[in-house]
Amino acid sequence: MERIGYERATSSRLDATFAALADPTRRAILARLAAGEASVTELAAPFAMSQPAISKHLKVLERAGLISRGRDAQRRPRKLEARPLGEATAWLETYRRFWEGSFARLDDLLEELQGGPPRRRAPVRRRKVRPR
Repeated sequence: MERIGYERATSSRLDATFAALADPTRRAILARLAAGEASVTELAAPFAMSQPAISKHLKVLERAGLISRGRDAQRRPRKLEARPLGEATAWLETYRRFWEGSFARLDDLLEELQGGPPRRRAPVRRRKVRPR
């Protein structure tokens, strides 16, 4: 089935975001950038790998839109860009609600099979997650 327009663009962004997040080094870089911008040297410090290897990870993160490169005199600090993470969170939220509902129904069934009445639960509050 062919995707069109907005759906294709959103799908491509999600694919790039999840591909970038698949690597633990890139996730660690994002965690560091959550504390504030940093240079390539600062980002490379905790890892036992060459600066060119770190630069390759940074390029993947930049292509996914997860980080951006600034300019501060001679420095080129990297900064976290939260929008793609917000889009991924919003996409995952749909599945979280699905599984919460499935588990609640399973709990009710188990209660019923054990001879007790199903528990009445407060409705699941749905948080609105907006991409930034």
